[in-house]
Amino acid sequence: MDQEPTAELPPIPGKRYFKIGEVSELCDVKPHVLRYWEQEFPQINPVRRTGNRRYYQRQDVIVVRQIRSLLYDQGYTINGARQRLAGDDARQDQTQFRLLVKQMIAEMESLLQLLKS
Repeated sequence: MDQEPTAELPPIPGKRYFKIGEVSELCDVKPHVLRYWEQEFPQINPVRRTGNRRYYQRQDVIVVRQIRSLLYDQGYTINGARQRLAGDDARQDQTQFRLLVKQMIAEMESLLQLLKS
């Protein structure tokens, strides 16, 4: 898995729940990194079902992408990223809103391409 900028990540499919392998591919991080980040960032809170399997929701995927951007693209440490996420809620909401808008645009463009073909 190459370290690409967050803007180059694939669109998030319109599903309700994602398995850890799917989130790993969508966010370009390995599953063991996701499990570690769950311990370090309380914002990542996947639902646990039978067999203690993790099921991430769309919001979890967005937060993982935001953490990935802070750590890999912007050069934050784990502590710095944790403080950034916990600190300014208004800025965090704005960042998540921007990510959602970008995601929606990407989904609409892919639908448009599908309709054209």
